Amino acid sequence: MRLSTTILSPKQLHDYLGEPGLVIIDCRFELSDPSWGFTEYQQGHIPGAVYADMNKDLAGKVTPQTGRHPLPDPEDFIRKAGEWGINLRKQVVVYDQDGGAYASRLWWLLRTYGHEAVAVLDGGLPAWIGAGYPLSTRAESPHPAEFEGIPDPNQWVTTKEMESLLNDPSFIFIDSRSPERFRGEIEPVDQVAGHIPGAINRYYGDNLSSDGLLLLKDQLNQAFSDLLGELSPDRIVTYCGSGVTSCHHLLAMEIAGLYGAKLYVGSWSEWIRDPSRPIMTGG
Repeated sequence: MRLSTTILSPKQLHDYLGEPGLVIIDCRFELSDPSWGFTEYQQGHIPGAVYADMNKDLAGKVTPQTGRHPLPDPEDFIRKAGEWGINLRKQVVVYDQDGGAYASRLWWLLRTYGHEAVAVLDGGLPAWIGAGYPLSTRAESPHPAEFEGIPDPNQWVTTKEMESLLNDPSFIFIDSRSPERFRGEIEPVDQVAGHIPGAINRYYGDNLSSDGLLLLKDQLNQAFSDLLGELSPDRIVTYCGSGVTSCHHLLAMEIAGLYGAKLYVGSWSEWIRDPSRPIMTGG
């Protein structure tokens, strides 16, 4: 099995099914119905896949100071990764129902813990089904492994760091939410509408083609290079509502060969916890 660090096609994954070095994780999630993903998983998933719960496995405890999806406690995440059967010799493939919008969160988490061999299934479950590949309803029992990752805090920025970068012209903040939410015209999730001052909007869905597959490397490189101008990729900080779909930009930039961008983990839902922090509306 050839190790992959960004995306894997349904055909490639299908060819790898059954190999001992493969771990598949279903990350389906729906913000308005947190139980939906596991219900769907039970009704049919890629053979061998285990389920990762966004709220329970890929995020930590929410407090009055945090956003909606703070980082999971390192001990909890390391234990869970081991329960899924992940160690540094395993190829991990993650997928969801929405082009990697949620699976990219686990892709990014594993990468921050030093696990390079993790890929998002291009097109997710719809592409797998569309290719005519089978689903399973069996309860999977992965062989536990010893996961020895260590989180690298250089891969994200905190709210305090965001405050210090707010007026630094050498940084670009990319808001991955829909244009309507960015402009503050609607806000279906959080208590305050708008965006962080100085941020620019690039919807994460713009990384996908009309068929739900990620754009080609050259297309993604051009799109993000246009945003960067003369700045280095490590001057980009991505954010969204809670630090989930913004990981999709980090995946897209990695595919594009642009390395070093960081995630604002707390994102908008943490930024607005303190009413003294500035916000903007409009384009």
